[in-house]
Amino acid sequence: METIAERKKQAKAYRKTTHRSDLGIWKVQTNREIVEELIRKQESTRVKQLLPIRHERMSVSPFTFFRGAALLQAYDLASTPRTCFRVQACGDAHIANFGIFASPERRILFDINDFDETLPAPFEVDVKRLVASIEICGRNRNFSQNVRETAVLEAIALYRQAMNEFSDMGNIEVWYKHLDLESLMKTDPHFEDKTQNRFMKSAIDKALEKNNEKAIKKLTEVVDGKLRIKSDPPLIVPIREMLKEEKELFDFRYNTRNALDIYKESLPLERQKLVEQYEPIELAHKVVGVGSVGQQAWILVMMGRENADPLVLQIKQATPSVLEDYYGKSVFKKCGRRVVEGQRAIQTAGDIMLGWLSLDLPGGVRKDYYVRQLWDSKGSFDLEKITEEGFKGLASMCAWTLAHAHAKTGDRHAISGYLGKNDKFEKTMVSYAVSYADQNEADYEMFLKYCNKTDNRL
Repeated sequence: METIAERKKQAKAYRKTTHRSDLGIWKVQTNREIVEELIRKQESTRVKQLLPIRHERMSVSPFTFFRGAALLQAYDLASTPRTCFRVQACGDAHIANFGIFASPERRILFDINDFDETLPAPFEVDVKRLVASIEICGRNRNFSQNVRETAVLEAIALYRQAMNEFSDMGNIEVWYKHLDLESLMKTDPHFEDKTQNRFMKSAIDKALEKNNEKAIKKLTEVVDGKLRIKSDPPLIVPIREMLKEEKELFDFRYNTRNALDIYKESLPLERQKLVEQYEPIELAHKVVGVGSVGQQAWILVMMGRENADPLVLQIKQATPSVLEDYYGKSVFKKCGRRVVEGQRAIQTAGDIMLGWLSLDLPGGVRKDYYVRQLWDSKGSFDLEKITEEGFKGLASMCAWTLAHAHAKTGDRHAISGYLGKNDKFEKTMVSYAVSYADQNEADYEMFLKYCNKTDNRL
């Protein structure tokens, strides 16, 4: 077995094959037809009636477009130099896909919160998506070039330093590391200012308020003594409005129980026992996200003790990762399992209800889903209100979190050896972030033209 020193030495020598500066190469292209081609291909499998909502959300700004265009950047990255250092990549590691969680022990943590595209891939796939998003988000907030550049430099410096530190740790020690927000508020200089501290505390308080009880208050009502999901089409459509016939409703309830049985099998035994204590009440289709709009996403209201112990699950369709055409197919045939296994590997502390299911539909069609709690003290930072210092602090938090995920699932010693101890990688990523943000703005204009043509026909 090779020693750690030998692995680092080999990784350092690998720079001669793929220079660190090579990773920053990107030349902006304009009027490229691939934008429309890839988006059209992706939307061909989505609910046609919901596509105008997806286009509306992505059209708000270059930043919202970037959030919904993970496939486009995956396509672009495939044509650029890559390393051989593979990790369990998030696949969509932009700055808005990190947030607040309460662990099963109810610690308040900061972690990645979106895994729809997770797949083993070179570590820089995630890093490049993160730095591009920092630059694009900073432009969206009209922050100066100096603020944006500093945010990227500090973030990637912390990524590199964290990877070096993880390389010096034992495996178990790395696994147990986490970003505790309450401790961070006391130690991070970006949040020493009272305004920044209030911003952080407000985000934490809002996350803690988002629980099953609040979901029930917001999403349901009592009609004729029965709890039911409020209708708000096309964003929320209860199943009772989709299935008018009594026989259809009976079949649905039967199929829901079968689906729950399939889902339970993906959980550890003690959590299967927990789910069995809840009774399904009602299901509704709910539009979620930006890029996800058009895929099936459901909310299932369940109740435990005498209508006073609610559980609201989100059942979200899983499709192949946007990375699979470029870095290899997933070893998991079921897309829901791919998402769940990736999330379990990456996250510090995951949702205890996280699982998957697959349904075989008429015509030989199979749909895959993953399941989690809709709200379980999950929150995010308001990027439309974040200050310059808060923005730089958030970018660094994202970078440390990403380094931790990569250290857990890849060869942290090799990545550390490759990145080295100087700032060359940081400067390379600043160059890439600026170039790809320019590309994103050009693609955004192409997307607006695509929407104008497409939405008039829908």
